[in-house]
Amino acid sequence: MAELTPEAVAILETADPAAKARRAREVAAAWRRGEIAAVGAAPPPARPARPARPELKRPGELAKRKINRGTAGRGALLHALAHIELNAVDLAADIIARFTGENLPRGFYDDWLTVADEEGKHYLLLAARLGELGLAYGDLPAHDGLWQAAEETAHDLLARLAVVPLVLEARGLDVTPVMIDKLRQVEDDESAAVLQVIYADEIGHVAIGKRWFDYVCARRGLAPLETWQALVRRHFKGRLKPPFNDAARRQAGLPADFYSGLAVE
Repeated sequence: MAELTPEAVAILETADPAAKARRAREVAAAWRRGEIAAVGAAPPPARPARPARPELKRPGELAKRKINRGTAGRGALLHALAHIELNAVDLAADIIARFTGENLPRGFYDDWLTVADEEGKHYLLLAARLGELGLAYGDLPAHDGLWQAAEETAHDLLARLAVVPLVLEARGLDVTPVMIDKLRQVEDDESAAVLQVIYADEIGHVAIGKRWFDYVCARRGLAPLETWQALVRRHFKGRLKPPFNDAARRQAGLPADFYSGLAVE
């Protein structure tokens, strides 16, 4: 019977974006059906396989995106989001394969396979919408900041949980409703509907991150709030930017006192 971690590594080693997303969904379904029963152990690559395009630049080198009635601004926004979701597929596969030495319960793998499945779904929805606008993933440049966060936290599961779901994905809860409103203002209800699906799922992803952050803190005898703030200061470049979507963050189990002390004044 197949083991999970080699399947997660196979996701990471798949270069074609659509194939990567589909493979993540297939692995999650196979795990749920019981066709993959053991976790196993297979070391993940230092970097996931990627297609030749898009060209990767530093975040500051990318032009700011403006949502307007033309396709250029909306296409740029959706392309950037597709890039984020593709990275999120790899981040979910990486957390499954990288930290098996922690002797984690099955629920950990249930949760992160749910994340991998939904991130794959998000990428495919965005890629389809890009196609409807006459674009394809890879047509525009993108940045490599998300995988830099993975490299920064590759040594410690607690650091990974602190930064990826509880900073980067939580930021999505703050900005996605604004993007949805702007898309509706320019009468792009199709793109807004895709972002609404992503937004609803991402609340669950932040909740998963918080649940397992608290679990590992309890196992190590650490206080979650103080530990999270210390890890973010150490491993996240920059400070947290308000305004925060306090309601969505609270729904995900992330209270305001957790992050308000790290906010930009």
